Amino acid sequence: MKNFIFLFFVGLFPAQQTWNLQQCLDYASSHHPLIKQATVNVTKNDKLITGAKGMLLPSVGAEVKHTYSFGSSINQLSNQREALNTQYDQLTAQADWNLFNWKNILDISLSKLNKETSTYKLKLAQNKVKLNVIQMFFAYQNSRSWLEVLETQISGIQDQIKRTEKEVEIGNRPKSDVYDIKANLGTLQEQWVSAKNQRDQAKINLLNALSVTQDSMDFVMNSDTLSSEAEFHDPDFTKKLLEKNPAYQSVIAEIKAQEKKEDVAKAGYLPTLNGSYSWSTFYNKVLGKDSSFNMSFSDQLSQNKNQSVFFGLNIPVFNKLQVKTNVELAKLNVINSRYDKELIINDLTQNINSIRAQFLNAQEKYNLLDANFENQKRSFQKSEEKYKEGLIDAYSFFIVRNGWLQANYNLINSKNDVILQTELLKIMESGF
Repeated sequence: MKNFIFLFFVGLFPAQQTWNLQQCLDYASSHHPLIKQATVNVTKNDKLITGAKGMLLPSVGAEVKHTYSFGSSINQLSNQREALNTQYDQLTAQADWNLFNWKNILDISLSKLNKETSTYKLKLAQNKVKLNVIQMFFAYQNSRSWLEVLETQISGIQDQIKRTEKEVEIGNRPKSDVYDIKANLGTLQEQWVSAKNQRDQAKINLLNALSVTQDSMDFVMNSDTLSSEAEFHDPDFTKKLLEKNPAYQSVIAEIKAQEKKEDVAKAGYLPTLNGSYSWSTFYNKVLGKDSSFNMSFSDQLSQNKNQSVFFGLNIPVFNKLQVKTNVELAKLNVINSRYDKELIINDLTQNINSIRAQFLNAQEKYNLLDANFENQKRSFQKSEEKYKEGLIDAYSFFIVRNGWLQANYNLINSKNDVILQTELLKIMESGF
């Protein structure tokens, strides 16, 4: 029974999953609500294309009427008004066709541009979500690394306290060494609490960026190799990234759509040609009369058939300045969308140049730290030997030890920063 209960609770709380950065990006790019909304908008605009094309087709309708009339009515046989009670049935089929309307043709082109714009916006949403996930992922990794450094420091100091207390007992060290180490331990424990809170908040932010509501996973770094800085020195680096960025492509498509809307508005000045075809027949029966007084149903349907064809040319002459107003508004929207393009170019240029500058600085810092890392390691080892031999006091060794651990963290943090900028660059380079 106990085993059954244990298995039951294990089933309720599944084992923690471990995701790397790529798994996070793959999940977010298909499950985040922003991306789902953008996907729906693409589908909606695809349906609007079908609707715009449908406006080129005729509309066909059929109608059946069944009417009873009591009192004064027209006798269909004599065409005179009499006191009659009648039954009247009518069948009608009609087809209307907008033979020429330039606006309908322009609407097809406009709907295609709107779909293209929504497709770029989908990619833009994916990039936005991915960029946020990358930043939150590395913020979590750095905060976790710092917490691990503090935990290592605290564990080492606790062991150091035990060793120092034994040496105090045998008279090899003064009692003050124990007090100094314990005082530093308290400071580190305070830092550990703050670091733990920072790590927890970073994980919450990462889960939010992924649109995951349950904390049932952990996130780990891959052993990624560092990118070369050669591509950053390309003189056309910013221009190349700018032109294939979905934000830039989206605003270009939006400008084309606004220009097409201007053409649609101008179509209001053009005449339209309409056609219509109608077929109808009816059956009329005088109520209360014998069958000889009324013609048969089939004979009336055959004799009362009527067909009509209609063509109409509608020429706009004056429409209360509505078309002129719509055209002027469309022109202003084109101008406004071009200003949007300038804003997008400014923002993208700033972001791309920022990524390049941060990558180059982070790589330079990492190279310096990596080159000096071995010297710091040897310095720590020598200080550790001196401490064991009693050549330096506990506080001095504590300073050296903390410096060594800080150097480890700085190297990890610097490498993460290089990889962060590399991953951001990949998103900017992905284009469409």
